[in-house]
Amino acid sequence: MEPLVRGDYPESMRRLVKDRLPVFSAEEKELVKGSFDFIAISYYSSRYAKDIPTSPDAAPVSYLVDSNVNVTVEKDGVPIGPNAGGSAFIYVYPEGLYKILKFMEENYSKNITIYITENGYTEKSDDNILISQTLKDDIRIDFVQKHLYQIQTAIKNGVNVKGYFYYSLIDSFEWGEGYTVRYGLYHVDFKNLTRSPKESAKWYHDFIKGANKLFFDRVMILSMEADQYVNDKLLVDDLGAERIRKLLINSYFE
Repeated sequence: MEPLVRGDYPESMRRLVKDRLPVFSAEEKELVKGSFDFIAISYYSSRYAKDIPTSPDAAPVSYLVDSNVNVTVEKDGVPIGPNAGGSAFIYVYPEGLYKILKFMEENYSKNITIYITENGYTEKSDDNILISQTLKDDIRIDFVQKHLYQIQTAIKNGVNVKGYFYYSLIDSFEWGEGYTVRYGLYHVDFKNLTRSPKESAKWYHDFIKGANKLFFDRVMILSMEADQYVNDKLLVDDLGAERIRKLLINSYFE
């Protein structure tokens, strides 16, 4: 971001990476600065990060460790969020999306156009589960709703977000996880390639057509309040938390 917005790498990065970073001429800095139409953010999860002190005279090792941070999914033994089905990567933390959006606005510019180009939820691929059960993915709908709510909140607070793309339209072969997880709004039978819409596909269709928008704010506020109640009490597992959430929301609309 720094070269794109300010025309050069930050001094802190130069201290760490040293001569592995290119040096721009004055002309190149002007060419690089502002040379984008929009910023694309792919957001799935967040991590806790702790600084690893290093000597300023230490030789750079690798781009893999240039950040000098210890990254974990837990703090004091508690995960940052619930783990998505079958994924070693995704721990659900919608608030992290709001934080990165506000970081962009506060540290770079309110005028930067941002698109969320990837955001998705996995379920473990299990051929032993009936497809009628696989298509019932309320937890994916909940995931999308909560992230859209964070985007909406960011927009209300001045962030220039112009679009959102869910990942993915269909179940597919994933980079590091192959066919072991499913991100899709549509279920794919990998033996015959039959595609079937999950409940999330139907919900998403209705949402973007406007059918669900009237209740979106109220439902999301109630859902977040239910999550806070569960987190404060620490009395139930994920299934119990979902039951409490639905009970609170359903009682509101009765």
